[in-house]
Amino acid sequence: MPAFSEAQLLSAVAGFSWVLVRISALFVALPLFAGHLVPAPVRVLLSLATSFLIWPVLPVPPAVELFSLAGLLIDIQQFLIGLAMGFILQLAFAAIIFGGQSVAYGMGLGFASMVDPTTGIQVPVIAQFYQMLSILLFLILDGHLLVVQLLVESFSTFPIGRFAPEQKALWDIALWMSKVFAAGLLLSLPIVTALLIVNLGFGIATRAAPQLNIFSVGFPVSLLLGIVLMDLTLPDVLKLFSGFLDSGYQLIMRLF
Repeated sequence: MPAFSEAQLLSAVAGFSWVLVRISALFVALPLFAGHLVPAPVRVLLSLATSFLIWPVLPVPPAVELFSLAGLLIDIQQFLIGLAMGFILQLAFAAIIFGGQSVAYGMGLGFASMVDPTTGIQVPVIAQFYQMLSILLFLILDGHLLVVQLLVESFSTFPIGRFAPEQKALWDIALWMSKVFAAGLLLSLPIVTALLIVNLGFGIATRAAPQLNIFSVGFPVSLLLGIVLMDLTLPDVLKLFSGFLDSGYQLIMRLF
């Protein structure tokens, strides 16, 4: 029966714990598992299972004591790497939520909101609809498997204890955050523009015929037109979201 020394056991425990920290941070920030959508025990089990599966094939970690200052710095380092990877993908889903909110306010459905299980805040129903479709598209395109692949490759490109963030990497993440608003606006621009033209037309009609009740006529027309435009533009919206999600994958590959 093979015998293991105390130093070997401590080194194995330290290496596994650092892998677990990076993976756990990713599952905390990953859109599909963030918030209250997935219970915390399930996320813990997924993190442990993923760590056990990929730990034997990873590069050998540095010989650093787990309960030391250097070990603490490596823990913080692994947590930030996993959190950054999940945060980049989180912003891709935030873009489609922002676009859905713009569409809802343009249709007059800003008051029809419900609690988002991923964030715990009130979000318009239209944004929830787009978010559910984006999650389904993420699963259909095997996005969760691609995330695991990128995570495993990150341990080779940025081994444990040998990574220091560069200023360019931090700047790229900041620029990626700014693209959320541009992507959300691009997703909602056709519908919002059409609804704006319709509202302008009703405004001109109200000035021409003051006896016309704009609230009893304009709201149903805006609502019906918004639903029709959502149906017509849905394939393009999902295509744009897929491209934005692919840009997030490429950013992760460049950074990690």
